[in-house]
Amino acid sequence: MEDWQQEWSTFWDGIAEEVEHWLEGVAKEMNEATDALIEVSEAIAEQIHQVMGPSLDQLDEQLSEWMEPFAIVLTRVDAVLLEAAAPVTQTVEPLLNQHPHCVGCRNYHGQSYGGEMLVCAMHPYGVAEGVEECPDKDAMM
Repeated sequence: MEDWQQEWSTFWDGIAEEVEHWLEGVAKEMNEATDALIEVSEAIAEQIHQVMGPSLDQLDEQLSEWMEPFAIVLTRVDAVLLEAAAPVTQTVEPLLNQHPHCVGCRNYHGQSYGGEMLVCAMHPYGVAEGVEECPDKDAMM
């Protein structure tokens, strides 16, 4: 009975070894094919670059020259639009993470003057830290 099990084990070991050799051969051939494909691709890319490279470089330079005035105008227009939209885009509602005590208060001002934020007339820099609730809060209805 042990001979049968040993023969069966030897049989499967032989099959596993043959499959392993076959897979190693396939992997080797795949590596060689991949290397050949890479070499051909590099050769084709080099030829394309030699043929079309100067033309594409010249086209790129011409496009840059043509587009430069448009870019300057667009930059100026963008600056003018940002300046014109400043009153609309400035925050007039308090942000929860900056002034949580001011949310819903009609006294909140929230405008910046010379880089300094004026929270409200009673508390120009906001409620002091550690204060649970603003004593001057006038809720909006």
